[in-house]
Amino acid sequence: MKQYEAVIQTLEKLGGVATLGQLNQEVFKIKECEWKTKTPFASIRRIVQENGNIYKIKPGLWALKSYRKELEQRGIIVETEKNKNSKEVTEFNHSYYQGLLVSIGNFKKLGTFVPNQDKNKLFLYEKLGDLRTLQNLPNYSYENFVSRSSTIDVIWFNERNMPDSFFEVEHSTDIQNSLMKFYDLQDFHAGMFIVADVKRHNEYNKKLGYSSFTKMKSDKRVKFLSYDELERQYRQTIELQNIHTLII
Repeated sequence: MKQYEAVIQTLEKLGGVATLGQLNQEVFKIKECEWKTKTPFASIRRIVQENGNIYKIKPGLWALKSYRKELEQRGIIVETEKNKNSKEVTEFNHSYYQGLLVSIGNFKKLGTFVPNQDKNKLFLYEKLGDLRTLQNLPNYSYENFVSRSSTIDVIWFNERNMPDSFFEVEHSTDIQNSLMKFYDLQDFHAGMFIVADVKRHNEYNKKLGYSSFTKMKSDKRVKFLSYDELERQYRQTIELQNIHTLII
């Protein structure tokens, strides 16, 4: 079997759509195909970029053209200038990046939680409620703090059920609202991230510059994580799973 055939077969197996990370994880399970190269992940990237049967949905997310209509009916839509602010694209982007964050947390062996109002939303073909490892938000502190964090898009927890990291995905909503949540939770020893398109970085800097957030800014309590950087870290996290011995 040729390498491009293995990629197409893997996409079919995954429902016609997959992240590069998922392709990197699954394609080598096909025993009929040999990857005699020192850079197999680069070969996969080249195949999805050049093969005429495959199209790009967003950076790091690829699909088979023969599945396009079916995928669009499921809300997996290519974003354009015309539809970028539509309800369908906004919801797809939000749950997609939530799914990437939950997946990374799972690979890191951390507890992962998404709000219950999001549990039936899909990360491609899997419900976020099935992807998360915690079905209930741990009672890690006083009720007011736990309640304040209950709507945060993704939370990672350590083995003691204390917050490791808070993530708010901001596609089109006001970044200031997320910063206010982080302001109320800033005394916890946890990372805090605004996840958004890189085009919103200036807006993030402006809002973080408000006097209410002076201490959070000076203490560097919050960081901006672009969609592209998140996708890259997700893909690299999966690639590391194929390395048997890590030098840490």
